Parts: sequence; C-alpha cells; structure tokens
Amino acid sequence: MYIYQCRIELHDSLYFATREIGRLYETEPILHNYALCYALGLVDSHYYQTTIPSPEEEYRYFCATQVPQYEAHLTPLNEQNIYVTPARTITHTCVLNTWKYANNNYHVEMKKTQKNIPSFGRAKEIAPESEFECFIITEKPLKFVNWNRYWIRLGKWSSKAEVTTRELPLLRQGKGVFSYPYPLNPLDVMFTHQVIRYDVINMPPVSLIRNVQLKGQYYEIEVEGQKRKLPACMEYRFN
Repeated sequence: MYIYQCRIELHDSLYFATREIGRLYETEPILHNYALCYALGLVDSHYYQTTIPSPEEEYRYFCATQVPQYEAHLTPLNEQNIYVTPARTITHTCVLNTWKYANNNYHVEMKKTQKNIPSFGRAKEIAPESEFECFIITEKPLKFVNWNRYWIRLGKWSSKAEVTTRELPLLRQGKGVFSYPYPLNPLDVMFTHQVIRYDVINMPPVSLIRNVQLKGQYYEIEVEGQKRKLPACMEYRFN
C-alpha cells in the first residue's frame, strides 16, 4: 500500500460557494475530496490506467449539461484502489471582495428603460499563500506523484495552486478505536468503520465530518516526525 502526502499552496485567491448567507458567499477553508480528484487529474488522466480510454470513455472538459457525474467518474478509482481524502487547512487567511452588477434589460428590449437597478454581493475567498494537506492512498504507485511538484487549478475561477507530494512511510496496519481530527467524507468511511462521534462541516455536494472517533482498521503513518492513524479501506460511495 502506498500513501502520499499532498501539500497544496494557493497562488491565487480561491473561491467556491460553500454557503450563501444573504448576499455573502463564503468559501470554507477545506477542499472536498470530489473536487481534489478532478483537480489532481485522477478522473480524466491516464496516470493510473494501463490502457488509453476511448474518446467516449474519457471525461471531457466541455459538459453539455450541468449535472454532476460523480458516481460515473469516481467509481473507476475504486476499481484501481485509489482514494483521496479531503484536504484540511494548514494555514490560511481570508479576503472579502465586493462585486456589483446592474440590470441590463436594455440590451434585450429595444426601448428606453425607466431605471437601472444596481445590485451587489460579497465573496469571502481564501487568500494566496494559504496551505492545505490531503492524502492519497493507492495500491500501486502513481506516476504523477513522482513529479514531486506541479500545478493544478481549483475553484470557480480556476485558481492556480502548487502541489508538493511525497511518499510517507507506512509504519503498520492495525484495528481498534482511534481518533482522526481532520476532514473525512462520511459516505466513504461509515460503511467500513463504526463512527462513534464527529463534528459536521456543511458543504456541498456531501457534507464532511471532522474530529472523528472511529472503530475499525487504520494505517499508522509518520508525517513530519508525528505519528497519525489514517482510516483504511475507504472508497467512494454515493448512497
């Protein structure tokens, strides 16, 4: 079993609407594992495949319909025994941007309008130089991880981020009650572990959990001189 640590450093402001509070659109400083699979190139890349897929099988950047296909895109990762955890924030700061727009009906109707109604909104974004950490668990080594350092795009604005990866030593595999303070996808862990307690992070498309106490199998790894227990046997589930 191979376990990789991925550290992600933002070089642009990161925005996605975790929650909408009136005119405020807030970005939670956590990266969902669904989004990371796309950003890291695991969905439409050939890094983990032995054969090149046909054009019909390969995921395209153009989507004719705005309907998520998470199950269709992520199920092949289960078949390849590849799993990406949600990313926790190591350090981050936020920026608040105000945007404005106006009523542009006069562009459609060829008649004089009586008034132009302005409106506005605010977006709370994650600032550049913020850092995140996630783990990739795989049965076979991934080629792109050997690049050590590369670039990805994240969020609504395709913000630029730098990824640094390294393989972690797997100390042992055990079973029992343990704690995991960082984000997890509950759908992926509740079928293989008994979840005793947790805190909920409300965010689409699936709310995450953290500060989790679990009972089940785990991998004990060493990260920067500290031992951690990472849940084992996780895979993508959708119901």
